[in-house]
Amino acid sequence: MLKKSLLENEHRDGLNPDCGSQSPLESSSSSNNDTPDNAAPPEDTDMLSLMQTLIHLLKSNIGTGLLGLPLAMKNAGLLVGPISLLAIGVLTVHCMVILLNCAHHVTQRLQKTFVNYGEAMMYSLESCPSPWLRTHSMWGRYTVSFMLIVTQLGFCSVYFMFMADNLQQIVEEAPTTSNTCQPRQILVLGPILDIRFYMLSILPFLVLMVLIQNLRVLSIFSTLASVTTLGSMALIFEYIIQGIPHPGNLPLVANWKTFLLFFGAAIFAFEGVGMVLPLKNQMKNPQKFSFVLYLGMSLVISLYICLGTLGYMKFGSDTRASITLNLPNCWLYQSVKLMYSVGIFFTYVLQFHVPAEIIIPFALSHVSESWALFVDLTVRTALVCLTCVLAVLIPRLDLVISLVGSVSSSALALIIPPLLEITTFYSEDISFVTIAKDVLISILGLLGCIFGTYQALYELTQHNFYSRVNFTSGIHV
Repeated sequence: MLKKSLLENEHRDGLNPDCGSQSPLESSSSSNNDTPDNAAPPEDTDMLSLMQTLIHLLKSNIGTGLLGLPLAMKNAGLLVGPISLLAIGVLTVHCMVILLNCAHHVTQRLQKTFVNYGEAMMYSLESCPSPWLRTHSMWGRYTVSFMLIVTQLGFCSVYFMFMADNLQQIVEEAPTTSNTCQPRQILVLGPILDIRFYMLSILPFLVLMVLIQNLRVLSIFSTLASVTTLGSMALIFEYIIQGIPHPGNLPLVANWKTFLLFFGAAIFAFEGVGMVLPLKNQMKNPQKFSFVLYLGMSLVISLYICLGTLGYMKFGSDTRASITLNLPNCWLYQSVKLMYSVGIFFTYVLQFHVPAEIIIPFALSHVSESWALFVDLTVRTALVCLTCVLAVLIPRLDLVISLVGSVSSSALALIIPPLLEITTFYSEDISFVTIAKDVLISILGLLGCIFGTYQALYELTQHNFYSRVNFTSGIHV
């Protein structure tokens, strides 16, 4: 399976995994169902230590979603935002623990060494009391795989927008870029080139990149993404902690409609449920994974709250869809945008393999061997073009982040795991309190999904869609 193989190759080569918000570590194991469930675990030399697992967990949760959290705080309010982000983080970690417990129970009951997200759902439905659910248990796996495809392709579309936004600023502000880093000012000017031009200019390079299928080469890209992202984050924090204005003018509670956009953005950043199973399976001491999970996610939640809150306090009402777009117009911080964009470029290639490993085998099963290579390359090219088309049609980074988070990330992170716990343990005298708790979490996730999706779509259909400052109405200099 891709994720497992990528992780093993990276460990053997001394490389680190992708540092995007959703790396292939998180989902491929859930998506590729061709590997036998009772396959032997990796050799001990290929297993991860406690520290290596912690690093993988941290890097798998740091990406474009993190950079959008200052705007998410603006949509929630200076008081409500951090509290809500903490609550969503705690619920997400709890759902990760639920998934781990359910998978462990299924592996023990079926005498398997490992099950992924989709298989855990399928096997749990096979043993639930409802005859209809048992008959349609395969749809549990299909549902998880579909959500993974939608989520990952959504991430890839967000990457297109992120790279295009930052590339547009770098190129069009180059004549006025200086060595003096002063706070950015807003001028109501139109861009020289439409942002779609930058998206289309990136497309051919990404098409060529996704044709690379060698896992060792992908590991090199993963390392480059990690290095550039780490350097960028250090410079971003170095800037936002300096001279933060007094937050007295910032609202503590925002409008409830914009709070729905906050929910989607927060879930987009926190969507990491799918990575816990493959990481635990790769540990030398999997019984210690709970400690790694709690420690790692505590650090992630703290990082999210700090960057989101400090970023909003720093830029206030001028906060943009990505905090990189608020950085000063000087060569130092233009290099930050370039480094982070390079990291996201390589991250795209890794993220892309998750939906590709689900869709391509299905496509190849319907053609002869002589057409296999042509179909493989065609499907890869078509999927990249699809993510570009989505970005071109909806060039609003903030709204697409909220939409992807609300539609599919909330299902994988909050809705499905509690239902999975009920179906897994219902026949074993699960307590009423646990059932009530799981139903409540799923309902909260479903409500966030419905209303967050509605609000994001409503914002996208507004008449002033192209005049919002996050798109073309304002150029910050």
